[in-house]
Amino acid sequence: MATVLKDLPVPQFGFRRMLEDDVRVVAETERASYTYPWSEGIFRDCLRAGYICRVAEVDGILVGYGILSVGAGEAHILNLCIRPECRCRGMGGKMLTHLIDLARAGGATDLFLEVRPSNVGAVRLYQSAAFQQVGIRRGYYQAENGREDAVVMRLALNP
Repeated sequence: MATVLKDLPVPQFGFRRMLEDDVRVVAETERASYTYPWSEGIFRDCLRAGYICRVAEVDGILVGYGILSVGAGEAHILNLCIRPECRCRGMGGKMLTHLIDLARAGGATDLFLEVRPSNVGAVRLYQSAAFQQVGIRRGYYQAENGREDAVVMRLALNP
């Protein structure tokens, strides 16, 4: 008898706290995604600093991560990344929603982030979640031909 689609197992997608043991895979994901990636040391520093560090998993396989700082009524998404082969499947949006929820739970009224204007997919993702551009940081990112600006975006978090 042929297996029908409804009989196939549904992949389990979820979030959990990032652990020290995840840093190697997180850094591999970072290197696969960016020309100028964060180092393993930066991720370890985020864990030690007490930032909100989460990983996304599908069937127990790490597919992405997000790092959020919260304090003094504001939150800042420091990093959000989904493995290249897992993009365009809604996982980035789910991670973003998760980070937004964590920022609200932490008492933030505003959520900020920086994004490269050349990262069109990320800019669209943030715009789809109602982030608005509030500024530019000149020469913020390292780039092949020198420096690239960062678009500063803000989301007002209504209680």
